Amino acid sequence: MSAPLFRKVLIANRGEIALRVIRACREMGISTVAVYSTADEHSLHVKLADEAVCIGPPRAKLSYLNIASILSAADITGADAIHPGYGFLSENAEFAKLCQACKITFIGPSAANIEEMGDKTRARRIAREAGVPLLPGTLSAVSGIEEAVEEAEKIGYPIILKAAAGGGGKGIHVVYSEDQLRSSFERVSSEAGAAFGNPAMYVEKYCEHPRHVEIQVLCDKHGNRISLGERDCTIQRRHQKMLEESPSPIMDQKLRESMSKAALKLCHAVKYENVGTVEFLVDEKKNFYFMEMNTRIQVEHPVTEMVTGLDLVKEQIRAAAGKTLKIKQSEIKIISHSIECRINAEDSERLAPSPGTITAYHLPGGMGVRVDSFVYDQYKVLPYYDSMIGKLIVHAPTRADAIAKMRQALDEFVVEGIKTNIAFHKKILSSKKFREASYDTHFLEEFLPKYE
Repeated sequence: MSAPLFRKVLIANRGEIALRVIRACREMGISTVAVYSTADEHSLHVKLADEAVCIGPPRAKLSYLNIASILSAADITGADAIHPGYGFLSENAEFAKLCQACKITFIGPSAANIEEMGDKTRARRIAREAGVPLLPGTLSAVSGIEEAVEEAEKIGYPIILKAAAGGGGKGIHVVYSEDQLRSSFERVSSEAGAAFGNPAMYVEKYCEHPRHVEIQVLCDKHGNRISLGERDCTIQRRHQKMLEESPSPIMDQKLRESMSKAALKLCHAVKYENVGTVEFLVDEKKNFYFMEMNTRIQVEHPVTEMVTGLDLVKEQIRAAAGKTLKIKQSEIKIISHSIECRINAEDSERLAPSPGTITAYHLPGGMGVRVDSFVYDQYKVLPYYDSMIGKLIVHAPTRADAIAKMRQALDEFVVEGIKTNIAFHKKILSSKKFREASYDTHFLEEFLPKYE
């Protein structure tokens, strides 16, 4: 057996993604270090890692976002690499730079990649120069209300106000008139400043009935870059993804090739390294437009893994270690279907988190069923972090088979003591419009209420 690519990887995250990275490292013969807040002392990632270091109190700002504490934990444990997971510091260019300064490998793209794609207006400029289709809009932040109004008049309402430093479905506000723009601009800008540390906003034409389709890319440090097909993330609530699938039910080979080519053009333009996701809106005529690039592993990466047979976390680790891609574009064949449902601890009727103690827990099983979760019977779901407690993923030969398998798996999934969105997912999968793939990003707000 060859020597491991790294001696020890510290996972700067929590929950299911921390477990996901620990398992990949174990299979690769790499030791792992978990970091945790005082509230997460009994979490599975703490129990399963080879070592664990407490980095602060429950508030993320004082623990999982505390760069000094995380780098100190890496230093005292002798970790030679850090995997940031998703969320928290995963798209923090300063963190990536500090890892490099400390001679610790950041398992992700370069700091330059994160900076270039993290600023949404800069990313739009790069996309335009690379020949990637864009919706009409500004290529830099507007200076204030008057410029926003002027640009909106040029573009035509409705438009979207977007946070230049936003991402993950946040920092987005749809505007239908000048009066609405004038009355909301300062509030939306202030919200962006509070959420992202940057109040800058830009203006973009609103695509009214789109599908949200993203291309998964995999790149190494030697200029090799491939597309691993697409994921359809159209089922959203308040711009937050709930259910994802691969391939997209609206996809044909011509569209897939065109979107993949556009995504790789963007990657070539910035000399992208590691995994990444290029997100697009696709209109009713199958025209597609660049939205943003996420420079990290995505929550929904398992559906791509299921249809390609690739372990994306292992590929991240290999790429960060300087290894050449072991697979070619011509070898990527997508001939099956996978669906993922995000299982949240929430009261779906009130759209409110549901923290508390899990009093009974039973996972579904069977061929083609996968659960990525970090909770267990008697686990206390905490109020400090994201409400997602796991992901249910199924894999089958066709979309119809995958829907049937997911419905069965949801029926078997038991979580008691807290409220979850399992019943909400059942409602989605039982709807005719979902089965026929006849919906857009407004599906949940417009269609499901008819079935309540």
